[in-house]
Amino acid sequence: MAYLVGALILFFGLLVSIALHELGHFSFAKLFKVRTTQFMVGFGPTMWSWRRGETEYGIKWIPLGGYIRMIGMLPPRKGDAPGQIRQVSTGPFQGLIESARGAALEEVRPGDENRVFYAKKWWQKLLIMFGGPAMNLLLAVVFFAILLMGIGTNQPQPVIREVAECMVPASQSEVSECPANAAPTPAMQVGLQPGDRITAFNGKPIDDYRELQEEIRDAGGSTVPMTVERDGRDVGLNVPIARNQMYHLEDPDKIVEVGFLGITPTSAVERQGPGAVASTMGDLTVRTAGALVRMPEKMVGIWHAAFGGEERDPNGPIGVVGVSRIGGDVAASEILDGSEKISYFVMLLGSLNLAVGLFNLVPLLPLDGGHIAGALLEAIKKGFAKIFRRPDPGYVDVAKALPVTYVMAVVLIVMGGLLIYADLVNPVRFTG
Repeated sequence: MAYLVGALILFFGLLVSIALHELGHFSFAKLFKVRTTQFMVGFGPTMWSWRRGETEYGIKWIPLGGYIRMIGMLPPRKGDAPGQIRQVSTGPFQGLIESARGAALEEVRPGDENRVFYAKKWWQKLLIMFGGPAMNLLLAVVFFAILLMGIGTNQPQPVIREVAECMVPASQSEVSECPANAAPTPAMQVGLQPGDRITAFNGKPIDDYRELQEEIRDAGGSTVPMTVERDGRDVGLNVPIARNQMYHLEDPDKIVEVGFLGITPTSAVERQGPGAVASTMGDLTVRTAGALVRMPEKMVGIWHAAFGGEERDPNGPIGVVGVSRIGGDVAASEILDGSEKISYFVMLLGSLNLAVGLFNLVPLLPLDGGHIAGALLEAIKKGFAKIFRRPDPGYVDVAKALPVTYVMAVVLIVMGGLLIYADLVNPVRFTG
């Protein structure tokens, strides 16, 4: 039952995020008086809908996204009157474009000339299309603010929980026992003990473990003074900081040679301020953007995991089914307490909204970023025309990009199907 509840929480949380994404588009479309005929969460056959005013609102059976339908998303060819479709000699791609134009312009009624999307000013089109991703990015900020400022997260403390016995490079971190020729860690050499609180390192007061971690890494190969608080009294030590191969703090896939002490810190739940939210969002944005750039490479790994039985990359792409399964794993976990489970749900929803927001900003149709790119190109062309006193070039004809759009749509459908299959046969499992 707990597993089912957790899966449903994340599933419906994702659906609500999709609905709010569409609300971002819809709000600006209404503000700028674009006639919007549909507001739908999901794809495929309609499960349930109702009409209010000129818009049909509803939920569809396939919960893999959503959309709003605005009239005039594709413009007529320049020189045609609104609603006029001229017969022209075309090739296969041109015929595809003209057919799509005709279908889009069938919705334009007399009196709608100023209510079509393509006729709006470039900055209005930009805001309409940016409204969706902006809503996801705002939700991500809200979720991480709740997590960091409201609930709090486990933060490492400059208090020793464990002392490592021997030096083991990161490439051999899975070794459970010390190799016969392994050197003792600096912490073991100077007699550091669990419970010691490090209060000063190399002459600098320490009250934050991450600051201590950076100081240790920078001090490789030298002997530095250190003060620890033990049983209520200060103990001064001179510690020979060794050099060891460790994982990079910013890139966990990279191994670097840095200073090494050999301690594991304790942790405690702490609430943080707005600065922590800003820095966390900045760091996650960079990492998520990097993951999107590597998406084709990652999808190869998904293919091998789905059909070759290879281990699933926990940091790779994951679909709606996989997210729901992780939610079930978290809810059913016997290791986490109630507050930790809530924290994981909030973190997952924040991360999902950030990923959805950034993915939709990719400047390719049919994603929102493709229309944003079209609006920006229109602004640039109008700007140059104004500077050089040329006639207004008018709107950018995004219909010309339809062949690429259809290819991208097929790619997205195939990727989505592959992710669903991989999430069913070889899912990412929560093991924390």
